[in-house]
Amino acid sequence: MRAAIIGANGQLGVELTRSLSGWDSHALSRPACDIRDHASVRALLTAIGPAVVVNAAAATHVDDCERDTQTAFDVNSRAVWNLACVCADLRVHLVHMSTDYVFGGEKRTPYAEGDPPNPLNVYGVSKLAGEYFVRNICPRHLVIRTSGLYGAAGSRGKNGNFIETMARLAAGGGPIRVVDDQVLTPTAAKDVAQHIRRLVEAGATGVFHVTNGGQCSWFEFAAKIFDLLGLRADLGPTTAAAFGAAARRPAYSVLAHHQLRAVGLDTLPHWQDALKAYLAETGRL
Repeated sequence: MRAAIIGANGQLGVELTRSLSGWDSHALSRPACDIRDHASVRALLTAIGPAVVVNAAAATHVDDCERDTQTAFDVNSRAVWNLACVCADLRVHLVHMSTDYVFGGEKRTPYAEGDPPNPLNVYGVSKLAGEYFVRNICPRHLVIRTSGLYGAAGSRGKNGNFIETMARLAAGGGPIRVVDDQVLTPTAAKDVAQHIRRLVEAGATGVFHVTNGGQCSWFEFAAKIFDLLGLRADLGPTTAAAFGAAARRPAYSVLAHHQLRAVGLDTLPHWQDALKAYLAETGRL
């Protein structure tokens, strides 16, 4: 199968490139494919001729999106409209990545795929708008919502990911305060990438939630990281209000796997097992 992976140099894009080994895959980083440029995207995808396009490109820094709404909507919404139009014209199966932040956190049980969205921040609104473009423009689509994503590529990136940030802060020796009133499911990009392949090969369409199993707060996630790494860190809990981030986050954004279960693919590892696997892969365990 011929596939184009957009945003191939990100945490998920790197894992997708690995996961789709054996396919005729074309890994497209931003310099090669800026999805904000309609004409260039059309020309590039026409030349490649993929059966499936996976869009892993996004403006994902939640607080930056709150401060720079134009970039957030340019990348997460308008550019996705461009891509959906091109994929619809070329009769391509479009796989688009979305987020648990399309929900508002009112529930205390996992959100189902059909639950009404209520994003609290610019990032969530811009990603939800992108979802709607994909779902209403491109007949053959697969929208994947995930949560708390981290991957091996993030261990090498300039900003790292949450795990790398925690390890760096612990090495600095100062106090570390992490919010304990936001509950989610941290998810390994490797597991998401493998499930995307399975869903595409199964011919799945529609909206799917793809996360690891279980749930925890960011504070509990940090505590488990330090426990597994054997680090003695000055870790303490705080609240979202005290932390004072630019963007509001949902207090609860755990995702249910009803659609995965319906197609027999609700087989992702628990978040703690996924974390151990990540630490082993990056040489810490």
